Amino acid sequence: MLDRGNLSRRGFMSRSVGALMLAGLPEWYAHDRFGAAARSAEDVKPTGANGKLNIGVIGVGPNPRRSNALYNEAKKFKDKVTFTAVCDVDGRHVGHAVTQYKRDGFDVRGFTDFRDLVNNKNVDAVIVATPDHWHAVIAIAAMKAGKDVYCEKPLTLTIEEALAMKKATAETKRVLQTGSQQRCEMQGRFRLATELVRAGRIGKVESIECRVGSNPRSGPIKEVEAPKELDWDMWLGPAPKVPYRWAESPDRREDFTNCHYQFRWWYEYSGGKMTDWGAHHIDIAQWMLNMDGSGPVSVELNECAKPYSKGDGYNCHETFKVTHTYATGAKMEVSHGAGSTATGLADAKGAKWRDRTGKEQDGVNGGQNGLLVKGDKGTLFVSRELLLASDKAVFAPLKDGDRAKLYGSVPTNHMGNFLDCVQSRETPICGVEVGAGSVIVCHLGTIALRLGKSKPLTWDPKTSTFGDEDANKMIARERRGGWKIS
Repeated sequence: MLDRGNLSRRGFMSRSVGALMLAGLPEWYAHDRFGAAARSAEDVKPTGANGKLNIGVIGVGPNPRRSNALYNEAKKFKDKVTFTAVCDVDGRHVGHAVTQYKRDGFDVRGFTDFRDLVNNKNVDAVIVATPDHWHAVIAIAAMKAGKDVYCEKPLTLTIEEALAMKKATAETKRVLQTGSQQRCEMQGRFRLATELVRAGRIGKVESIECRVGSNPRSGPIKEVEAPKELDWDMWLGPAPKVPYRWAESPDRREDFTNCHYQFRWWYEYSGGKMTDWGAHHIDIAQWMLNMDGSGPVSVELNECAKPYSKGDGYNCHETFKVTHTYATGAKMEVSHGAGSTATGLADAKGAKWRDRTGKEQDGVNGGQNGLLVKGDKGTLFVSRELLLASDKAVFAPLKDGDRAKLYGSVPTNHMGNFLDCVQSRETPICGVEVGAGSVIVCHLGTIALRLGKSKPLTWDPKTSTFGDEDANKMIARERRGGWKIS
């Protein structure tokens, strides 16, 4: 969205392009990106029976819930959308959201069971921002009820669920967007990096390092009675029946629990940083390698810390490194931050970057969050704050004939792209083939970690099967309580 206030169009364009250039992006790309954003802002058309798309949000609550960020993005498109429903299994979250949305002028109805929301005739599309183990069940139910879906990443908890999402989307012909916003946002850094890599600016890609951060440790977390407003059995849903756990953290920043927010560090509900940040960076690596909808041919465990295994605390591996190998020979390494140091990197102006203290840095260390891409002719690093390369020439303008066909347009807002596609019935930039393909690669990594085998696991991306019986048993999980995905 563009909001130029009282600035003239020329003045607004100058400031916008200037801001992108100050962020280290080349001038030619800054102009391209501003033009794409301007065209998108001018093409606002109402949709839905009442002139707007009626949206329901499933999995709401106060910060740091992801739903708040998605809600704030969607409501920017006030000419396109309105909100009619919210849902959460925690009554406190429902109450908070109803108050919040009504304060913003939306006449929403609160639900505690997602089935009531997806079957509501006053809902045209849903935003799914629940814990990961609910994504597939809810998204598929919504699509079968005729709703379009924006589903947070990681798209699924298992490989089986990813395949089921692809099948359901094809059968229902609904629009599904995966919440991997790096393809659209972050000032276009990841898209530009992908264009440069696909154009051969650093030569043939030899390796990509995805640095995603380490998983937190908790130790034992005491069993306590769940809050009275929380339907704990429904929160668990298809996951195994276990006690609710909660303990106050010493610094009071993030309490320890197996529920809200901290579910990320339990393999029962998520995949740790492998599927948290990994869903972002692995998705971009797939894009760079032109492997959307496909994947590697093997995954190998290189190293990992022994996970906590007593059942009453976070059980995701604190530190780890796995390597995916593609049929082209390219390797993608995913680690907590055990990458290689790269020096001599600079931005489009040839300038070195400065850290938060203002200190100039010559390159990046192995723990820098982001993607380090090594080709046979150069190196590139991209993160949400940086885009650096080993040679300033990497950033020279791309000619139309050199530009890879990454997507039919250049979306600058991920939610906006979803809303546009709901109207046009086109496939979003991170549709189900992309989102399912990328999350499957994430799951290959968690399966390699959890199996702990010393030899690589072979993988066939066409049949979605391993060449290992133990690994194939981890493609799916048993779902408790009759919760089905088909």
